[in-house]
Amino acid sequence: MDIKNLMVTGGCGFIGSNFIDHLFAKPDFQGRIVNVDKLTYAGNPENLRGIDIKYPGRYIFVKADICDAGLMQEIFDRYDIDAICHFAAESHVDRSIKRPESFIHTNIIGTFNLLEIAKVNQEKFQIFHHISTDEVYGSLGPEGLFTEETPYRPNSPYSASKAASDHLLRAYHETFGLPTTLSNCSNNYGPYQFPEKLIPLVIMNAVEGKPLPVYGDGKNVRDWLYVTDHCEAIWIIMQSGKRGETYNIGGNSEMENIVIVEMICDLLDEMLPLAGKRSRRELITFVKDRPGHDRRYAIDFTKLHRTLGWSPGESFPTGLRKTIRWYLDHTSWIERIKTGEYQQWIKEHYGEG
Repeated sequence: MDIKNLMVTGGCGFIGSNFIDHLFAKPDFQGRIVNVDKLTYAGNPENLRGIDIKYPGRYIFVKADICDAGLMQEIFDRYDIDAICHFAAESHVDRSIKRPESFIHTNIIGTFNLLEIAKVNQEKFQIFHHISTDEVYGSLGPEGLFTEETPYRPNSPYSASKAASDHLLRAYHETFGLPTTLSNCSNNYGPYQFPEKLIPLVIMNAVEGKPLPVYGDGKNVRDWLYVTDHCEAIWIIMQSGKRGETYNIGGNSEMENIVIVEMICDLLDEMLPLAGKRSRRELITFVKDRPGHDRRYAIDFTKLHRTLGWSPGESFPTGLRKTIRWYLDHTSWIERIKTGEYQQWIKEHYGEG
């Protein structure tokens, strides 16, 4: 497969920006990337600042909303798009509980628009890869793992909207023959993650000696995947995955939330001790659980490993240490996020709309 013009939607977000950086560094990709991002609260073009200079002529950024079908068609035509890697989504469960309408609009209508355009241009189109989540499967009991055959049972507006977009992707492959692949991943962590998510929120609060909020009893279990491992899995699937197939991507790192918080506390106590050498574990504060909080997710990525040879390269301890080190070394990025200064920078460079 020789992709010449890859549209990456949501490429200024956490996983999307890591993917773009990861892909440009690979010798087997010599194409151009057109990054389409609406630049909502979690989209930050600073994540990719300088990449157009590092890879001249190969990176284009377009501020646009995937829900604008006419504009998406215009971008598709202007840049002769022959593949899509679709990250763009509203993705935070708490926000979906408070304001579900934006999740329905972006995650379902936006995906539909892209599928329609790819279908119309199918003669030159190589692959539509859609990034989804393990949350579409619902909640596991204390045993077992999600496989690609697990029935969908979404429990939040966010996961329901992602499930709907997954089904649309499958339908466009089955009905129209569109070349698609789908990946359902476990919880990502690593550089450039927006600080409302568990790991960066705890790191930032712990650095400042603030309370560390933990939902419920803290025993909700997630499987954790280092973002660079995820990016490599996506590229392998896009290149070699069977069209129409789903692949689960997991980190082989099941952890209770409370254990993660305690690990972050202990690592920061080692790397950046508090005055008086107090333990940051004293900052842990249990708060009321959120509605529909799934108890356990765990991914079985046997299919991806068996058929395409992928396995995660980072263990959770090594990946977490790297992540904390990154946040400690990028305090100016964190400060711009916390103060909202990056949003002003976006307005100055890309306008309001």
